[in-house]
Amino acid sequence: MNAFWKLYHRDLSRCLIGAVLIISAGCNGGLSAFKETRKAAEMGYTNAQFNLSNMYRVGEGVPKNDKKAVTWYRKAAEQGNATAQHNLGWMYYKGEGVPENDAEAVTWYRKAAYQGNAIAQGNLGTMYCKGEGVPENYEEAYKWFLLAAAKGEEKVKEAMTTFEGLLTAKQGAEGQRRAAAYHAKESQ
Repeated sequence: MNAFWKLYHRDLSRCLIGAVLIISAGCNGGLSAFKETRKAAEMGYTNAQFNLSNMYRVGEGVPKNDKKAVTWYRKAAEQGNATAQHNLGWMYYKGEGVPENDAEAVTWYRKAAYQGNAIAQGNLGTMYCKGEGVPENYEEAYKWFLLAAAKGEEKVKEAMTTFEGLLTAKQGAEGQRRAAAYHAKESQ
């Protein structure tokens, strides 16, 4: 078996074991679900790490704890979970469990946005629009808004109506060009 298939098989096995742990946890109630999810998260299962962070975030089966939520979002985010990356960005943006830090929020939004997370794309567009964590850049904001809207992100579609009224024709054209270039690169 070549290296690719060994890695694929190992990762597939880890996902299946993690899924079994999470499913069995859901059948046993809140505290048990938390314990089983934590066990899988500590074993390195990305989805379990993400689920555990959400449990801490909302206090499901455990007291609410934003600092622990951030710890587990970070673990899942560092393994490439786009939703965890977005949520970690949100925690930095809001200062929940960590000191408020717009630049760090942008870093995590960007990682998730480049993986196609529409909510992160919309939030990244907002950061560029407001100049929070990055220099204000309407063209870049419009690019991210267009990408998020193309994926059906309704809140972005609603906000774009107002935002488009702020753009010059040149800024709008440049944002569209950037979005098209992103799509072209993404489809290669």
